[in-house]
Amino acid sequence: MERGEESSSLEFPLIHNQERSDEGDEYASQQQGCCGRDFIAEAKNQLWLAGPLIAVSMLQYCLQVISIMFVGHLGELALSSASMASSFASVTGFSVLLGMGSALETFCGQAYGAKQYHMLGVHMQRAMLTLLALSIPLAMIWYYTATILVAVGQDPEISAGAGTFNRWMIPSLFAYALLQCLNRFLQTQNNVFPMLVTSGVTALVHVLVCWGLVFKSGLGSKGAALAITISYWINVCLLVMYVKFSPTCVKTWTGFSREALHDVLSFVKLGVPSAIMICLEYWSFEMVVLLSGLLPNPKLETSVLSVSLNTCWMVYMISVGLGGAISTRVSNELGAGRPQGARLALCVMIVIALSEGTVVGIITILVRKVWGKLYSNEEEVVSYVARMMPLLALSDFLDGFQCVLSGAARGCGWQNLCAVINLGAYYVVAIPSAVLFAFVLRIGGMGLWMGIICGLSMQVVALVSVNAWTNWESEALKAINRVQKTGSID
Repeated sequence: MERGEESSSLEFPLIHNQERSDEGDEYASQQQGCCGRDFIAEAKNQLWLAGPLIAVSMLQYCLQVISIMFVGHLGELALSSASMASSFASVTGFSVLLGMGSALETFCGQAYGAKQYHMLGVHMQRAMLTLLALSIPLAMIWYYTATILVAVGQDPEISAGAGTFNRWMIPSLFAYALLQCLNRFLQTQNNVFPMLVTSGVTALVHVLVCWGLVFKSGLGSKGAALAITISYWINVCLLVMYVKFSPTCVKTWTGFSREALHDVLSFVKLGVPSAIMICLEYWSFEMVVLLSGLLPNPKLETSVLSVSLNTCWMVYMISVGLGGAISTRVSNELGAGRPQGARLALCVMIVIALSEGTVVGIITILVRKVWGKLYSNEEEVVSYVARMMPLLALSDFLDGFQCVLSGAARGCGWQNLCAVINLGAYYVVAIPSAVLFAFVLRIGGMGLWMGIICGLSMQVVALVSVNAWTNWESEALKAINRVQKTGSID
């Protein structure tokens, strides 16, 4: 397609709407009704897409949680070791692969919108090769988990247990890498229910596998780590079989292609900032928990901040689903050369996100006096958690809103810009503010979370500003040009 043809296809809806706007008040009224119907139709599409994605995020996230729950029955040392291992694995492995895989939301989503269906399979293979290669150095880091943890001052006994746990979990890295690629491949086609079914089956099987390996085989905490590995591979195998044999993937999966070996650098150029963008955010929250250990009464502060973080991640799974939905819609619309469709999708999702954030915030405040009892019987902990919950409500609201805006950014391919925004928001604003509130002003753990809120506020302001000044027609042209570079348009 020549550039002149691109401009024509993009500008036609604008000219068409301008002509219609001059046809009289009666027609304008009809148009408003049409816009209302378009808004409602778009909202239905997004909720139909976001619902399963939220469930998938929660089901896949719960695999590690279930394993740690089983390990908790083995004793305090086993639980501490598994918890530290899980946190270390998330920071040094899973979050990196999750970020790299997010680049497919741009490549596959825009290719699908441009009807370059065969390119989805090529992009997925290219991503798989890249993420599997990246998993090798990450596996080496996991192998030396104990050494690294001791070097940064952690308890030697707990570090040794964490090191053993992560060594048994190393094969899960490679499965997780493939799983991220398969998820994005299907998500960008709006084909999310197979992901929901396979994730549900995997979670149910994981409970049985975990129970057998932890209690019946005598492996203990090593069995819990092995169960995570087995479950991730089960999920991968189920999705591979679906992609291979389902008629819905006939156009998008045409078999292995040498084309996947070409232009790997284009994926890396977008994948690296995608990983940085997500890791900067994930790491800042983990850093807050580490800082809580330096406060007076560190056991209380660490316990409450851990409860806060677990609560935050649980709610964040809703935002992840909404972010995935808007990323898919925006990338599809831009790839198809429909800038107004992308703008409408973002407006609809903003309304959904604000509504969801308000509901979650109200619920969080209402349950503040009982939420801590789910985690502890200590009155001091329960009372502290109750005081933290209003701050959590505000952070969940802001985090959900920024997650949606970040999803739209991934759909546009703005990962480089978002990486810079996250760097400034979390490491220039959030962490210094947390240190100021907690240690200088002596507000304690609540001060640490107030710092996170400052960073989230900065991130939201920056992302809102970027989206408000966006020229969507220009973004559609960029999307078409990106597709042209990776495959010919039909």
